Amino acid sequence: MSIFRNVVFVAALAGLVAGLAMSAMQFFATTPLIVAAEEYEGMEVAAAPTAAPTAGAVSHSHDHGHSHEHDDHGHAHASDDAHAHDEDHGHAHDGWMPEDGFQRESLTVLANVVTAIGFGLVLVVVSELAGGIQSWRQGLYWGFAGFAVFTLAPGLGLPPELPGMPAADLVARQAWWIATVAATAGGLALIAFGKRAVFAVVGVALIVAPHIVGAPQPESHASPVPVELHNQFVTAVTLTSLVFWLMLGTMVGTLRDRFADPESGAEQGSVA
Repeated sequence: MSIFRNVVFVAALAGLVAGLAMSAMQFFATTPLIVAAEEYEGMEVAAAPTAAPTAGAVSHSHDHGHSHEHDDHGHAHASDDAHAHDEDHGHAHDGWMPEDGFQRESLTVLANVVTAIGFGLVLVVVSELAGGIQSWRQGLYWGFAGFAVFTLAPGLGLPPELPGMPAADLVARQAWWIATVAATAGGLALIAFGKRAVFAVVGVALIVAPHIVGAPQPESHASPVPVELHNQFVTAVTLTSLVFWLMLGTMVGTLRDRFADPESGAEQGSVA
């Protein structure tokens, strides 16, 4: 029970710190770009004809845009599983939506913290199976691995999208994202822990395979959002995600070293 308690505590505290840091980075780095993209999207909607079929398409685009915005705030690294879920939720949701300002930003912070704690649990559990993160330096390596698995590899095929940008079929994107994450995680594990060269070869093949297949793409890439703005957004999301994962790994390594004994699992930080 002590080991389980330590795992949850380390993941929760590390996720809290990393999630708050991610929220601050998003506020300065990605939110202004999202707002700018929404302005371009709004201009396209205003310029569109008012015929009934077009109105339906405009409504669809509007929901799509807000789902992207919520995704960038709601998932910590830019991961497309949460992105796809939020987009699907955005199309189907006709009820309550948070108001712009404090309500929207506070829910964003809450979503970031909850997601970060979830990623923290994954990081702690997986690393414990490999012997545990023994120090903050090891935490950096594990954090970079998390970044590679959940942001870098999927982002090569499905880069972060701004409101008003087209997207391929939701189910196809979800399936490709999950397969890419699983293949990348498995490939890195084989490279890092495999004791024979053949494991490294198989690991590289697993990492490359999803990109050979290719991510699903929309029928058209036409968008009112300027290419330069999208490039800035992709860069901002990628860098904030990298900082998030490095911080999460560092925090896990530091807290584990402080509160859990690698030999016995006993708490070192007990109340005096």
